Amino acid sequence: MPSLFRRKSADLVSDAVEQVTPEPTSATPKPKGYTPSKKELGLQTPKRQSVQRRHDAAQAPANRREAYKQMRERQRTERAEASAGMRAGDERYLLARDRGPERALVRNVVDSRRTAGTWFFVGAIIVFIGSTGAMPMQVQIGAQLLWAILAVAVVGDSILITRRIKKLVTERFPKTTQRMGSLYLYGIMRSLTFRRMRVPKPQVELGDKV
Repeated sequence: MPSLFRRKSADLVSDAVEQVTPEPTSATPKPKGYTPSKKELGLQTPKRQSVQRRHDAAQAPANRREAYKQMRERQRTERAEASAGMRAGDERYLLARDRGPERALVRNVVDSRRTAGTWFFVGAIIVFIGSTGAMPMQVQIGAQLLWAILAVAVVGDSILITRRIKKLVTERFPKTTQRMGSLYLYGIMRSLTFRRMRVPKPQVELGDKV
């Protein structure tokens, strides 16, 4: 009987030791700052969904013809975006002649007023037709008179525009590096264009204070 009790006590001690003894770890010591891998942490990288793989495969061109088609569509989209940005006055898409705060001010000066130059080309067409030899003399004289009136109106309007440009640019950009003559020509050429055909499109309404 005593031997039986001794064996049971030994078994109980062995079970207790097994419960409190930690699981064996790697004999190799881990360096300081060691980051366990996903495998050691029991994590798994999720597999890429098959739908995404099919989508990527659909985007990739199957042949040169398809690649050329995709390139054309991409270029068409970029041109449309650039055209819209240019009309809206976005500096990223403007031509070199339209860039800069001084030229934006010149555009506002011209767009805020009615200009005689907008009717210059229409008048020039009427004068050209009316000055032909097939027209009666009264029509030819009227065409020449109209031409003289248009010329005087355009010259007078251009003088007013250049004075306004000089005043505002000097006040708001005293350290500008832009040549005033270049700004004058830029404003006059814009004043000769129909308001709806101006690019960039007008950012101010007629009569607005600039």
